[in-house]
Amino acid sequence: MRMRVWAAGVATVVLVGACSSGDTDEPDQPDSSDGPAVVGTVTPEQRLTVVGETDPVAAAAAASRLLFDRAEVAVVAQDGDRAGELLGASAAAGLGVPLLLEAPGDGSVAAEEIERLGATTVLAVGEATAEDAGVEVVAVAADPGAVEGATGLDLGDAEEVADDAAVAAVAALDPEQPVALVPEGGGPDDDGGDGRLPDVDRAEPLTDTLVLTTGSPETLAAVATARAAGAQVQVTGGATDPRASADLVALLRESEPAAVVALGADLAAEEGLDWKLDTAASGVELPGGGQTLFPGRMLIALYGHPGTGALGLLGEQDVAGAIDRARQYAAPYEPLVDVPVVPAFEIIATVASEFPGADGNYSTEADIEVLRPWVEAAGEAGIYVFLDLQPGRTDFVTQAELYRPLLELPHVGLALDPEWRLAPNEVHLTQIGSVDVEEVNRVVTWLADLTRENGLPQKLLVLHQFRLDMIPGRERLDVSRDELAVLIHADGQGGQGAKQGTWQALRQGAPPVWWGWKNFIDEDQPMLTPEETVAQVVPVPELVSYQ
Repeated sequence: MRMRVWAAGVATVVLVGACSSGDTDEPDQPDSSDGPAVVGTVTPEQRLTVVGETDPVAAAAAASRLLFDRAEVAVVAQDGDRAGELLGASAAAGLGVPLLLEAPGDGSVAAEEIERLGATTVLAVGEATAEDAGVEVVAVAADPGAVEGATGLDLGDAEEVADDAAVAAVAALDPEQPVALVPEGGGPDDDGGDGRLPDVDRAEPLTDTLVLTTGSPETLAAVATARAAGAQVQVTGGATDPRASADLVALLRESEPAAVVALGADLAAEEGLDWKLDTAASGVELPGGGQTLFPGRMLIALYGHPGTGALGLLGEQDVAGAIDRARQYAAPYEPLVDVPVVPAFEIIATVASEFPGADGNYSTEADIEVLRPWVEAAGEAGIYVFLDLQPGRTDFVTQAELYRPLLELPHVGLALDPEWRLAPNEVHLTQIGSVDVEEVNRVVTWLADLTRENGLPQKLLVLHQFRLDMIPGRERLDVSRDELAVLIHADGQGGQGAKQGTWQALRQGAPPVWWGWKNFIDEDQPMLTPEETVAQVVPVPELVSYQ
């Protein structure tokens, strides 16, 4: 069965059966009785194809069907026979032919694919028999020497591979100089074998095709087939979100593959894989690297407004001085955590006012051109920025829209300060403001849409909170948009006992978000040192800001 899902920018084909991609008609096969065996590769038709098989046998057949239109020689190993699979991968890559798997006692899927390929000879490695293939079978033990003897390949010294590194080792196989992969601690089986494969005329390599896998074990044979076809294979190290793999982002920045194939049930389950790949292909990275914020970095932020020290540390110096100061505050955290520490600015873009102002909203909106030099200088210096809104009687989306050009920059996020969100007839400092979660969710939608439409890395959305009633209905907070990293920032001040109580109260029953902590220079009693912040604030926050 073939299911085609169209989304913005790319077409996705999800392969859900062993014979689910491509035409079912057998290709015309040339007569190679007097020459080398012929192999033909094919670039996938779609820009993105997802092979989401959970069964290694079916995944191997699907990858073969996707990348090869014919192969008069194929390699077969038995599913679960790791020695056979690894040496079969070495042989397949070296010969330039597919690696198929047969289930113990049932070779039907492999036989169907062997027939489609038009194979006349099969190399059965290890426990594989290929008895259902109906073609000449050259059977060899799972032994490097036996494989070399049957294939004519020079596999060099055997390379032992741990189970959890097997897929990565297969992905690294060089078809021009393959090596013999064997299981860690598993010696060769010297039973040998009989017969010799015909020479193989390798097909043109699929250099314009990129194959992705997280390294999930069911993709091993499919990855071997990809390397045999000459496709580039990138192992994401467990990341299902392409934006989270700095190596993949860098690779896509340097190349423009005509087709991308995602192997594995885990990648198939990743929602929005198409637009996330498009974003990764932009090559734009966040300060600290990559395109997703957390986990993977810790932000240390100066809070305030340019030009005034009355609202926080940020404005106590010019932009160059603020950059230096942000770095100074971030540096002590570097030896304390095992992720990159990134300095940040939290710039108050709209300031709560005791006066209604000309628009009557009790909020003073900074001119975007006043903020732009700070935002741009921060980006050039590798400093993350998020704009803080204190909207008074207007709503957060209305104010955020004023700063759209800045939010369209890849290193700029947004912070909402419910303390300064007033209801009609309320005024600042008479009561603590609040915002209902429906308004917050409108911001989530607005900012996530802006991020996706512009192909931007993940954006930070900070929700300041020090009382539960500041965000009524918080349990309904929309955290479904992967374009954003939503973070609740505990910004209470005072004694450490009270602050810890606030921290625990805010975390109880919270939706799945990231967390931030604020250290007040003058108001905290006492203010925590960086060492104390990391040791006493549990779990360690992703954002620590200073005011």
